[in-house]
Amino acid sequence: MESARAQRVGGLIREELSELIRREVKDPRVGFVTITGVDVSPDLRHATVYISVLGSKKEKENSLRILQKTGRFLRKELAKRIRTKYFPELKFEFDPSIESAMRIEKIIKKLHKKEETHE
Repeated sequence: MESARAQRVGGLIREELSELIRREVKDPRVGFVTITGVDVSPDLRHATVYISVLGSKKEKENSLRILQKTGRFLRKELAKRIRTKYFPELKFEFDPSIESAMRIEKIIKKLHKKEETHE
């Protein structure tokens, strides 16, 4: 369970990081990245940043790799904007819930089509 402070810091990181990626990361290999959530450890030393990327599998992997490489720069810039005693290390991961939701939606659509053809 996240503390209220960790949740607030996570929300701030999500907002500021979205803006930083949009304005400061100029690498054309970074696709359309959405920060879907940030989990911050209770001691505020580590943050897992969940992302969703539009594009092919290769584009998604490139975007994740580049974000991981620019992690130090992003952390430094975030630390300037968000004042805390310790700023968390950033770890980027794909948000699995987005793809799961899309798979479930496809299955539901298939079921509806089968029902329509049997009526």
